[in-house]
Amino acid sequence: MTVRRAMPIVQSDAMQENRDFYHLLGFEEVMDLGWIVTLASPSTPAAQISFMTRDRTAPVTPDMSVEVDDVDAAYALVRDSGAEILHPLQDEEWGVRRFFVRDPNGRVVNVVSHR
Repeated sequence: MTVRRAMPIVQSDAMQENRDFYHLLGFEEVMDLGWIVTLASPSTPAAQISFMTRDRTAPVTPDMSVEVDDVDAAYALVRDSGAEILHPLQDEEWGVRRFFVRDPNGRVVNVVSHR
């Protein structure tokens, strides 16, 4: 399994203000689903940050995302480790397969692959 990127997710209701501020630092919008907006560096596309009002299909809002090339393998490893899974492995309507797990610090990690 390979990690493709890791990015913070900031819970916020100030979507436009975040777009405006991070645009000053060179970020550009790459995704907007209304409840989540992702900004990325044009020169280094894996350098990203997301802002989320709340997760639309999960019981909690994650603190970060880790994109992997094989989310099913990641899920099996995490499940077998006994880590707390907060949102089961599932396909989402916007083209990802993901699950949420709690890390040792109590942070919620969205582990995801694009379909």
